[in-house]
Amino acid sequence: MKTFRPCLAEFVGTFYLCFPGIAAILATAKGVEPGAALVVIALAHGLGLSLAISNFGGISGAHVNPAVTCGFLVTRRITPPLAVAYIISQLLGATTAAGFCRFIFPGDVVAAAKLGLPLPAPWASTGVVLVTEFLLTYLLMTSVFGTAVDERGRNVKIGGFGIGLTVAFDIFAGGGVTGASMNPARSFGPALELMYWQWHWAYWVAPIAGACVAALVYEHLLLESVRPKVDEPRAMKR
Repeated sequence: MKTFRPCLAEFVGTFYLCFPGIAAILATAKGVEPGAALVVIALAHGLGLSLAISNFGGISGAHVNPAVTCGFLVTRRITPPLAVAYIISQLLGATTAAGFCRFIFPGDVVAAAKLGLPLPAPWASTGVVLVTEFLLTYLLMTSVFGTAVDERGRNVKIGGFGIGLTVAFDIFAGGGVTGASMNPARSFGPALELMYWQWHWAYWVAPIAGACVAALVYEHLLLESVRPKVDEPRAMKR
């Protein structure tokens, strides 16, 4: 039960992020001006993540993102076995969310929007995709540490709100370039449902690299608080 509860929290928390995000993309796929659609999509992801952190941060830390979990892993804030369990739970949560969205929305909308799968713009090169996703995830992971790990930030008590806002503004900035995934699980769910793997590797490599670099920079250059234990999920509480 010690591992089951945080893993279940990661499963449901990732569902909280992915379901409204994918649904917003599908709901705005037809008849909505692109700029307005981007606002809806950004808010859906940001609000979903904020609620996931508020609901499950005290149980698992509400990583709801394999890249975030990898950032905690390289800074030794989570043990490798628990990190693997978290990532599996996150992938299952994202896949379940994508499956429900595929069932709810018409097939032609799902096909046209590729089930909300984050993909590069036609003009984006491999380098642009990797740099953009790296940068977006770097900013996200920095917000995670700044608002939810650093005691100075936690005292302000805006962790869920601040991290959700970061996802929203990242989507505003990068949604038109790469789809602004920042989260391998967010990309994995729709990809598995559609069996569409083009570019998928980039949406693992860049977010994980961005999260790990951000975590290491904050951990070793900015953080002043005492390190938590790594053998308990609550050690990562936001």
